[in-house]
Amino acid sequence: MRPSDPPAPTPVPTEVPEATWLARQAAHERRVDAWVAPHRGRRKDQRRHPVEDFLFTYYSHRPARLRRWHPGAGVVLAGEAARRTFLHGRDYVEVAGGVMIDPAVLAGRADAIRWIRDLLTATRGRPASFGCFGLHEWAMVYRLPQERVRHAGWPLRLGAEGTDRVVESQRIRCSHFDAYRFFTEPASPLNTLRPTRETQLDLEQPGCLHANMDLYKWAYKLAPHVPSELVADCFELAREIRTLDMRASPYDLRALGHEPVPIETPEGRAEYAGAQRDFSVRAQALRDRLIDACDGLLSLIDPLARARSDRPGPQARSDCSDCSDCSTPARTRP
Repeated sequence: MRPSDPPAPTPVPTEVPEATWLARQAAHERRVDAWVAPHRGRRKDQRRHPVEDFLFTYYSHRPARLRRWHPGAGVVLAGEAARRTFLHGRDYVEVAGGVMIDPAVLAGRADAIRWIRDLLTATRGRPASFGCFGLHEWAMVYRLPQERVRHAGWPLRLGAEGTDRVVESQRIRCSHFDAYRFFTEPASPLNTLRPTRETQLDLEQPGCLHANMDLYKWAYKLAPHVPSELVADCFELAREIRTLDMRASPYDLRALGHEPVPIETPEGRAEYAGAQRDFSVRAQALRDRLIDACDGLLSLIDPLARARSDRPGPQARSDCSDCSDCSTPARTRP
């Protein structure tokens, strides 16, 4: 902002009555409990589910954080219950009429918000590709002995040799770095692309199952500044995508009620691509909501902080890409 520019107007917070936000909070907790309770039960019994537990182990957002409701930035929660519920942490402050997320906390997130918006916008602007057929999961077990595959407790539907033949007979075109980096060493050169963290903004495309699953990651990285309902919507889509991801994988999960999508056949590839298209449409709607949320958050940040978010360079990228979700150890690979 130049010295002669007038100060930007301060947005007026939206006040939500106590009964209204309490109802939203309760609805969110009920919704999330349906996902979290079975996961906690399996963890207590030391059981693992390759589909249902994935979002809780691959991503860094813990179940308790997913369950906790937030209204988003620029919202004042009225009533004594808001003071009891939200003022014990560092994110909220007391204001006239209730409590709200501290604007100072939001201002410190400008670079991260801008990076997320840039990635989402770049992805939205590209044509969707539907020709990968889920071969990333097959490339992750290519030429590995059964005891070394990620889900060693589940058999390979075609056996090791049959799985390897599928990988060798198909064209692999994976654009998503966080899938490609888990390819086995002999599978990596078979990919037609060489995605890296640095090329993520250049390669991410809206037909990719993992890019669309990652909408959940970008949503919770914007928390608590976006409504928890948006985070839950992204989680819900990611759960459905993960189901297709594993049905099309080389694993035989029929004992869990998941019929395979046999991508080694023309019929299976057609089924996969059709489901992929449907997910892409739904993901684009969520991507638009996340972009709108980023724009809204940046408009709430003071002009100096907003100007800092415009600076190019490694710092703007590292706030979002250099994190535990993007450096997941091999033991938690997909």
